[in-house]
Amino acid sequence: MKEGCLWHDTSPEPAPEVPALVGHRSAEVVVIGGGITGLSTALHLAEAGTSVSLIEAGEIPSGGSGRSVGLVNAGLWIPPDDIREALGEAHGERVNAILGEAPAEVFALIERHAIDCQATRTGTLHLAHNAKGEEELARRAEQFQRRGAPVALLEDRDCRQRVGTQRIRRALLDRRAGTLNPTAYTRGLARAAIAAGANLYTHSPALGVAREGDDWRVTTPQGSVLAPRVVVATNAYTEDDWNRVKDHFFPGHFFQVASPPLPEELAGDILPERQGAWDTRMVLSSMRRDGEGRLILGSLGRGDGRPRAYVHCWADRVQRHYFPQLGKLEWQTTWTGRIAFTPDHTLRLFEPAPGILGVSGYNGRGVTTGTVVGKGFAHYLTTGDDALLPLPIRSPAPIRVKPLWSGSYEGGFTLYHTGQCLRVLI
Repeated sequence: MKEGCLWHDTSPEPAPEVPALVGHRSAEVVVIGGGITGLSTALHLAEAGTSVSLIEAGEIPSGGSGRSVGLVNAGLWIPPDDIREALGEAHGERVNAILGEAPAEVFALIERHAIDCQATRTGTLHLAHNAKGEEELARRAEQFQRRGAPVALLEDRDCRQRVGTQRIRRALLDRRAGTLNPTAYTRGLARAAIAAGANLYTHSPALGVAREGDDWRVTTPQGSVLAPRVVVATNAYTEDDWNRVKDHFFPGHFFQVASPPLPEELAGDILPERQGAWDTRMVLSSMRRDGEGRLILGSLGRGDGRPRAYVHCWADRVQRHYFPQLGKLEWQTTWTGRIAFTPDHTLRLFEPAPGILGVSGYNGRGVTTGTVVGKGFAHYLTTGDDALLPLPIRSPAPIRVKPLWSGSYEGGFTLYHTGQCLRVLI
């Protein structure tokens, strides 16, 4: 089992050839970060006729946008009523409405720009692993259905046929959702942005942002961009001291393990409609199959830096619990990505200084949320109207004791996975 992101290796198209920034440029907007949020912002700005330059520290993608599970989910991590409780009725229902339509936005971009990213639109499955999980799914289903969402509770035979396991008797099917190869989707957004007229630069990390008259100058190792507006779209991969986005999330991780392609006669009954799925465990297990039939398992926490035997043991334990019909599998590759968490599990949109926009805290919902936020940022920058953003631009207080949050999360994840490997938990 090697360490390396499967999505990078299996993306139908290579990363677009994008130069480093050399020399000094000017634009109406400069975007920092070449993930889904930054590229969606640049694409929609360019389509609106706004001159935009985007700088990325590595390749496209090099951060979380290309390393996720690739679920095209509706909404946030927590259910609609909890979102309303956390944000208030007006803001909560705004989030529910806009992010409820987010998968449609993603699939519309894929179709409009002919992005080859192995997308499916057969929904996602939330799996109840015990009686308490079944109650939670019923609660979520009622809340979604009350808002008109096309979700359904699958039970017994219907559920088992959709998932391919005898271990689950109830699942929540969200027909709005789907799956994709996140690296291929991100690269497709980059190509679309370039075609629309955006200027993209890779291997050009932002070293700082400084006021220069009425504008902001973003400096890189070999150049700079001067613009009146800046969008900071670095999210979970924010590390530089100058970047205030880091004050508004605490980092976490998600690791994944992939098998080689499985022959259809062996694995055809496992997620036969290619839905992505995850369970209701305290520390969830995710599962999906890619376009070539690999089984991909994942969970919260770090896989990088762990002994291979530890990761292998965890994957064997989950696979044999849910899909014993596969027998013993060899695991081909494993990789880890970062997640930007917030204490209330909701995102933050803010203006750390006049003319600078920032976002953080997707809490594992980056494909859809990043796409919608990018479109909303572009609309706000060109019209002054924030109606397309899930939340209005606010001034939230920085998150306190971030190391304590991160440490407690990672410690809990590790303890749970160790229990699974020791067969104390599943």
